[in-house]
Amino acid sequence: MPSTDKCVGFLQELIQTRSMSGEEGEIASLVASQMSELGYDEVSSDDAGNVIGLVRGSGTAPTTMFNTHLDHVDAGDPADWPHDPFGGEVHDGVVWGRGAVDIKGPLAAQVFGIARLIESGDRPPGDVYVTGVVQEEVGGLGARHMAETLAPDLIMIGEPSRNEVRRGHRGRVELQAHVRGRMAHASMTSIGRNPLEVIGRFLSKLNEIELPDDPNLGRSTVAPTLIRTDQTSANVIPGEVVLTLDCRTVGGQNSRTLSDALGPLLSECEIEGTSSQICIPEEDKVSYAGLEMTYSAEHPALSLSADHVAVQTAVQALAGALGSEPPVGVWDFATDGGHFAEAGRTVVGFGPGDDRLAHTVSEHIHIQELEIGIRGNEALARNWATQFAAAN
Repeated sequence: MPSTDKCVGFLQELIQTRSMSGEEGEIASLVASQMSELGYDEVSSDDAGNVIGLVRGSGTAPTTMFNTHLDHVDAGDPADWPHDPFGGEVHDGVVWGRGAVDIKGPLAAQVFGIARLIESGDRPPGDVYVTGVVQEEVGGLGARHMAETLAPDLIMIGEPSRNEVRRGHRGRVELQAHVRGRMAHASMTSIGRNPLEVIGRFLSKLNEIELPDDPNLGRSTVAPTLIRTDQTSANVIPGEVVLTLDCRTVGGQNSRTLSDALGPLLSECEIEGTSSQICIPEEDKVSYAGLEMTYSAEHPALSLSADHVAVQTAVQALAGALGSEPPVGVWDFATDGGHFAEAGRTVVGFGPGDDRLAHTVSEHIHIQELEIGIRGNEALARNWATQFAAAN
């Protein structure tokens, strides 16, 4: 049976292999090589550069996909870290580094958890895919492509969940408030029409917008995050201002509904000589493998009820391996699971690692927690699809 020590070594290699969004080629090769070494029946990559490992099942249950991503966010200043962010160092039973919980710990736990079936000689009841997708951190190019090209019945998203079951998350939509005014010398305020005044009024009224409160996911929110003008000179009234809005969505919301809700408020805040609009920005992305895609910065919400059969059977499958039923909750952040759910797949979440450490300079994962994640993924691969089919 593949040992935890070997999985820890693999995790260290993953952390030592930098894989910013659009630069995942080296880590994709590393993951594919490890899958082949562990005896996966098929290992391939698709047009986006996503890694796809397959363990063939006996054909008695639905197909399952275990999914994580390959990219990580910037580590920032290494001096701010207690240990080298790309060292993959082990201290007191803890593996440190960028990606330890988001996403390389959960990735290693999936790759090695499913490999335990191979080593034992057992076939899963249905085909099992283990996939690592590209560019999750910048809009989900890899998942968007895979949602159109691979159609498993069940998907287990391996984002960090503290080895608890996750049944959803709010979505994320990025909008921009554009305001045009009239540029002028900053000493001549009567000549200029300052778009920053409009933005100031808009920000002061933003909390007046009525946003839905979802019983499963919580309240929708809109947070202003970035502001830029068309000026680099401090003594000029700008002619244009762009304010970025980070919107966290619940069911029934998307970029269009939010734009329709925020647009009238922005218009109300205009002053004479200014104009405004809410824009839905689009991004042009290219994967390391050369796949080009243009899409808006939008991650759909993901939501299953606590008593949904996929959630309850995942809990049951994990209980036997972990010794008790894991708690069920929702993630605070968006994942690629929303793209798969939007394509009609049934999506649940489970993974080792404390999600509160993601994107911080304290990112680390306990080896004991990693081992629990390995056992949990093995149990899900053995039992989840069968129990799900029986419950239906």
